[in-house]
Amino acid sequence: MFKRSGFACFALLALTCISLHAAPVGEVHRTTTTPTAAIRDAEHRDRLRVTVWYPAAEGAIESPLDIGAPGHPSFLSGSAAADAAFADGKHPVVLLSHGFGGSARMMGWFGTAIARAGYVVAAVDHPGNNGRDPMTMAGGTLMWERPEDLHAAIDAMQKDPLIAPHLDMQRLGVAGFSAGGFTALVSAGARFSLDRLKTFCHTHPGDPVCLPQKEAPDVTFAAREQALNLPPLAAQAARAGNDHSIPGIKAVFAMAPAPIQGLEPDTLKALKTPVAIILGDADNVAPPAPNGDTAAKLLPHATLKTLPGVGHYDFLGNCTAAGMKEEALCALVLPQDGTHDAAIAMAKALFGKNL
Repeated sequence: MFKRSGFACFALLALTCISLHAAPVGEVHRTTTTPTAAIRDAEHRDRLRVTVWYPAAEGAIESPLDIGAPGHPSFLSGSAAADAAFADGKHPVVLLSHGFGGSARMMGWFGTAIARAGYVVAAVDHPGNNGRDPMTMAGGTLMWERPEDLHAAIDAMQKDPLIAPHLDMQRLGVAGFSAGGFTALVSAGARFSLDRLKTFCHTHPGDPVCLPQKEAPDVTFAAREQALNLPPLAAQAARAGNDHSIPGIKAVFAMAPAPIQGLEPDTLKALKTPVAIILGDADNVAPPAPNGDTAAKLLPHATLKTLPGVGHYDFLGNCTAAGMKEEALCALVLPQDGTHDAAIAMAKALFGKNL
């Protein structure tokens, strides 16, 4: 049942055991394909970029994962050793989905921390909806394709001769921020309803999830609706409510998830997978009441943590002094370290108990 308490002591003991044997973190990059990547990508490339963080062999030398101009980054997002050898053995796996207009690297602060605790983390850059490429109407509209990106990533990892021997696919989890939290829930079995989201935005046009996002101000809800009536998006819209789940997911971690209004309530009620949700009570992009709070009440095995004074973009990589001057997303009230530490601790407890 839904609760706000912490996890059982044995989960924390398991976490402690993992932390005592933490290894350096490695990073490798791969590409694969998905059926709709070319529709979503601005240059109509069918590729999907995958970043993998993992426990590396002792002695690996890490480098900072900065975002922005060399020597003048806007965000700091952890550190990892490029192409380092894997630590011996098989490791549990966590799939990771970034928010609307984000990137795998933007979530590196989280992904590298989970990898340091003993997990292989696979993060993607969702085509047409990431901060490295031009944003597209298709990328911002075909939200139900995001879980398919994660599915393609894990399929590619299982075929990769370097990565596959180190995957324990019996211990699979998923995590995500914002639209990535939505992605994580759909990956675990929740169903998206395009009609439900349309109805909500028609009746609540001023709700933040129905308004254009800072990352793509031209992607209005009206423009998305119009695009869905035209090829090639019209053909894809027929698949919106399909089952986009990934078999074998045993735990879900969602940071400030949205838009929960687009998920069928009955499918959330039927989700047996343990879910942990963390959000901020000052979030004006994915307001808690219709999003994370609603999900936590509907999910039968959910734990919710609400952070006072925390906003939506606190869950991005750490803003630098330069970022605070130059990036609209860095207009934050509180230092981000506390938010990041709380998210990492909650995720480790969830995955330590269930994976």
